[in-house]
Amino acid sequence: METQPLIFSGSSNPELTKKICNYLKLPEGKVFIKRFNDGEIWTKFIDNVRGEDVYIVQPTQPPAENLMELLIMLDAAKRASAKRVTAVLPYFGYARQDRKDQPRVSISAKLVANLITVAGADRVITMDLHAAQIQGFFDIPFDHLYASPIFTPLFKGKIKNLVVASPDVGGIKLARSYANRLNAGLVVIDKKRSKHNEVAEMNLIGDVKDKNVLIVDDLIDTGGTIVKAVEKLLECGANKVYGAITHALLSGDAVEKIDNSQITKLYVTDSIPLKKKSNKIIVKSASALLAEAIIRCNRNQSISSLFDIDKDKI
Repeated sequence: METQPLIFSGSSNPELTKKICNYLKLPEGKVFIKRFNDGEIWTKFIDNVRGEDVYIVQPTQPPAENLMELLIMLDAAKRASAKRVTAVLPYFGYARQDRKDQPRVSISAKLVANLITVAGADRVITMDLHAAQIQGFFDIPFDHLYASPIFTPLFKGKIKNLVVASPDVGGIKLARSYANRLNAGLVVIDKKRSKHNEVAEMNLIGDVKDKNVLIVDDLIDTGGTIVKAVEKLLECGANKVYGAITHALLSGDAVEKIDNSQITKLYVTDSIPLKKKSNKIIVKSASALLAEAIIRCNRNQSISSLFDIDKDKI
């Protein structure tokens, strides 16, 4: 007999969980999350989860409390005898710390993977990792979704002379997948950083003269990279520049930078709640994509079929 998934929300993005449950026409699971006066987190599942297929939706963007809350919820579900516990992480925090790029530093992405596994997750579902090899940090089933089915219908056949741009060499694979879907050309911006979150120099590899450009990336943090990329592309003869970036961290004055830039529109998903509204930033929901992944996982169906689902539903 097929059992329905039980979907619970942490406190980092409850609106997204509501949209997922509405899409699946399922009630949202009841969980009580409390913070004591000293800041410690306490959680209790109100609904009985014994023998159930449990999904905990909790992106782990800063502050670190979001990650801690996820770990406590995973532990609580496992100790309550859930049959299977899946951590649904629309945004996987600490993904940028995926290697030792200098001496005496932590590989924090691996540490987070260990914490999630030890806390009780039997499976992980996430979207547009900063580095795809992070999947290998886990010794449990891992489903890596892509936001391209959300963004490509906005541009395919609607913008002429389109070229896809990667804002750095590391994003070439992602940009190429968009270019293939959109039957568009591909250019790369070679950037050099002086330090974390600061771009010192940019050089364009490819031709954008008289073209419309779509910059694609997995996340936007301070906004410095995309603003400088837009300036460089327009300087090299581009007509209009758009952005499609999955995770909108937008720390500090990033929204103001976008508002004051020459970018035409920036499309992001709701994997992270948007801190501040902007006329140039348009949010497209990832709820249908995540909901389809959850229901396929619950039914033991193929997740890869997601990338061919009806784009109008997303």
